[in-house]
Amino acid sequence: MRKATVLTLITGIFLQITAGLYGVGESTLILGAGSSWNAVVNRSGIAEVSAIRPNPVLTLSSVRPGNDPYLDMALSFDEDRPESFTDLTGHYQVSVSAALSAVNYRWSRAGTGAALFSGDSPLGAQDQSLPFARDSTGASRGFSDLSEGPLVITPRGQNALLSSGRHFRDFSIEFWLYPLNMENGEQIISWTSTRQTAQGAKTFQRILCGAAKNRLSWTFLDFFSSPDDSRQMTLSLSGSPVLPRVWSHHLIRFDSDTGLLEYLVDGRLEGVVYATSSGREGGELFCPVSGDGGTLVLGKRFAGLMDEFRLYGRYNEAPQLSKYSLQGGRIETRPLDLGERNSRVLKIETLGGNFSPGGKNPRAAAIMQNEYAGSGRFRFANDSMVQFFIRAADSPYQWAAADTGWIPFEPGLEFSENMRGRYIQLAAAFYPSGDGEAAPYLDEIRILYQRDDPPLPPSLVTAIADDGAVELSWKASPDQDLSGYLVYFGTAHGEYFGESAILGVSPINVGKRTSFRIEGLKNGTLYYFTVAAYDRNSTANAGMFSREVSARPLRMVE
Repeated sequence: MRKATVLTLITGIFLQITAGLYGVGESTLILGAGSSWNAVVNRSGIAEVSAIRPNPVLTLSSVRPGNDPYLDMALSFDEDRPESFTDLTGHYQVSVSAALSAVNYRWSRAGTGAALFSGDSPLGAQDQSLPFARDSTGASRGFSDLSEGPLVITPRGQNALLSSGRHFRDFSIEFWLYPLNMENGEQIISWTSTRQTAQGAKTFQRILCGAAKNRLSWTFLDFFSSPDDSRQMTLSLSGSPVLPRVWSHHLIRFDSDTGLLEYLVDGRLEGVVYATSSGREGGELFCPVSGDGGTLVLGKRFAGLMDEFRLYGRYNEAPQLSKYSLQGGRIETRPLDLGERNSRVLKIETLGGNFSPGGKNPRAAAIMQNEYAGSGRFRFANDSMVQFFIRAADSPYQWAAADTGWIPFEPGLEFSENMRGRYIQLAAAFYPSGDGEAAPYLDEIRILYQRDDPPLPPSLVTAIADDGAVELSWKASPDQDLSGYLVYFGTAHGEYFGESAILGVSPINVGKRTSFRIEGLKNGTLYYFTVAAYDRNSTANAGMFSREVSARPLRMVE
């Protein structure tokens, strides 16, 4: 008697502990950090970057878009090696010499890399602030013996704006420049060609952008021609001094409606000339004509970095001068399976920081100005921020549209009781600093949730046969979320498809009762029974079967 009492006490304590754990257990789902970002399936304006933290982080991408229909040439210099540098439009062939190197995103102005030019002398190699490439002996790789230059571009076909004999109207040339010392005689751009005019005369054409007295000067020699091709025009422009060791944006653009040729540095107008017979607005317009065998050379005798060299067949009215687009970027995860219907999301914590690659001066880079951990608004003093969204459902197909059901939330705060579902989906909008020079980064997302596991099955199930019926009883399930029981029956072991009961087919919902009489069974037939508990979520969330019991109804002797 004493042993039975002790056993009953121990069993009761165990069931209470089990019920508590089963009801309040929390789980954590981690995105990022060591778990990768594979669950983030939609990324717009977002890059996955290494070397900021021990694991890759998500941050705004500074890669320039390439979907402009007027884009004629695009050199991003984002490839790992100079020999892989490519015109992204496919209109031009790119050739490089051993004098050209590449740097990674820490030094680039946009995207993940930039081109590094070493100049004609070992000048660049003496400056240890730039990662100049060296040969196997450790010496700087110069190219004074290379007449072509470090980077040579030639048209592939007639689709290129600079292909032979091409007449065109508007155009723009833009690039980012980081000069080492801005030496006199450095040639940033040199394009040469020859052509025969309509009158049969041969002319030599040239576009030259070179350094003199710390300024960039532009010369367009016989590049503009009168409508009847009888006269050519030479135009020159220059700007204010360009600071060495600082990124600056350079744009030259031509408007064929007015003949206006402008030179802008960092968005400021530096020089204006007109390709007209009058030299000002009005008069006969001269427009560009490309000669035969044109070759474009970048960076001859130049020491420093160049990034995002682009040629457009339009007047570029609004170039992007900030490192990051002020529109920001967005991510969305795939539907994340929490395992059970009606699971509750408790809270979501995020880890990250504010990333600045140094702006226009990478030598002064402050890679991580601030860090963010856990909870509160994911926002920094420079106004860079991340806003988070969530939606939950019991089906991954329940969201009818891409923008349906998104709820903004603040990391670290508890969600209401209603944030439930088997599936959740997260989204985040990334915004740069006010000047577009710094971006937030996301290192990790931790989703804390309570899975709505089906209740434990009842125990001590018994079955007693009667005339055309079976009496079932069981010990209650310890689950605190219990709403009732389903009784399954059938005529084969493990197969509960019974149909002969008066109260209906298997399974029968008996509510919270712990005993039940099934009538309408066939005498002489062996029936098998099992019981499962279900919670408040509905009978669709029934738990595991109890142990199987059997009984054979028989007509009793009176």
